[in-house]
Amino acid sequence: MTDIVTAAMIVIGDEILSGRTKDKNIGHLADIMSAIGIDLKEVRIVPDEEDEIVAAVNTLRERYTYLFTTGGIGPTHDDITADSISKAFGVPCEYDSRAYAMLEENYAKREMEFTEARKRMARMPRGAEHIDNPVSLAPGFRIGNVHVMAGVPAIFQAMLDNVVPTLKTGAKLISATVHCPYGEGVIGDALGKIQKEHPQTIIGSYPKYQDGTFWTELVVRARSEEILEPARAAIERMVGGLADTSAGIGAPRVTR
Repeated sequence: MTDIVTAAMIVIGDEILSGRTKDKNIGHLADIMSAIGIDLKEVRIVPDEEDEIVAAVNTLRERYTYLFTTGGIGPTHDDITADSISKAFGVPCEYDSRAYAMLEENYAKREMEFTEARKRMARMPRGAEHIDNPVSLAPGFRIGNVHVMAGVPAIFQAMLDNVVPTLKTGAKLISATVHCPYGEGVIGDALGKIQKEHPQTIIGSYPKYQDGTFWTELVVRARSEEILEPARAAIERMVGGLADTSAGIGAPRVTR
């Protein structure tokens, strides 16, 4: 079986925690990782505080195959991600000559001053590699297994498109959904037993509610059809057994 590849994400920014900005990058990363066979295992949202960023980076880069960060690589005083990543790796944060030259040329062509604030976008940890930015030019960077990208969704997505071909991918999860006309309180014990009997699967229950009625979507995930199918069949038998119990007394009263 193909190796299991894992990832985590750190979303950096006081504006996310305050609610002023609504994150759009977590869902996009999750979709892309699932599509290429990488398990996104953890997401953290941290403030624009160096110690918090360093602690999160050093924890998650050791725990998972890849770590992705978004936010904090712009030109303002609170864009401290490059400094924080440098500190986490114990290397200087300095102007990257290629990034500096690209930005300097870009602003000259636009007849705009290459200010000290704009120069900040050319800073990255010593030894880091560029992540190209086809939208606004200022690059992200990779150091070790950490990929540092912009927080603006359009730029993040464009950077991620450039990163994906460089990643090692793993065994993709496949899934099957079983509709259950009962709430979680009815099926919880039986579903837990099925999960224990099929430890190589991941079984999720997703409650739904409409017009005063609860029901549940049951989703089973596994890395092969041979592992998935017995668990799916067991779930269907469980749901069918509950329906049989209700036979003869009218439609089941669906509760949570």
